[in-house]
Amino acid sequence: MIPLPDVVVAALREHQKRQEAERPDACERWEDTGFVLTTRQGRPMSPFTLVKYWLDVRAAADLGTLRFHDLHHSAVSLLLALGVPPHVVREIARHSDIKVTMTVYAHGHLDEKAAALTQLGTAVAGTLPSTVAVNPPSNDEEDQ
Repeated sequence: MIPLPDVVVAALREHQKRQEAERPDACERWEDTGFVLTTRQGRPMSPFTLVKYWLDVRAAADLGTLRFHDLHHSAVSLLLALGVPPHVVREIARHSDIKVTMTVYAHGHLDEKAAALTQLGTAVAGTLPSTVAVNPPSNDEEDQ
């Protein structure tokens, strides 16, 4: 079982309704393969056809040169930015190694880096004694 967001489930149900409406047009040519993305005869859709559909969607949405795989990249990056634990993102993305998830997809934005370093500075300043004398003793104090 693959957990899916409600918006994806709704889109797949709409797609299924369209498939069921097109099925009578295929008559005896319909092949019940169980695939979600199929031709009008129920056969698995070719990856080339999927890319062709993507190019049409991309042009209609004015997405420039965004590749189909870039959607995967964006989803992984967004999950990480939303604070989803990296090991969970790795499983969702089906990466074999967490290094792929964290080196290829985890992009630290300048604001995130600044916030992280501010947190580090606050933590260090509040817990470690300073090795630098902020107010060096005066000569009178040293004689006593």
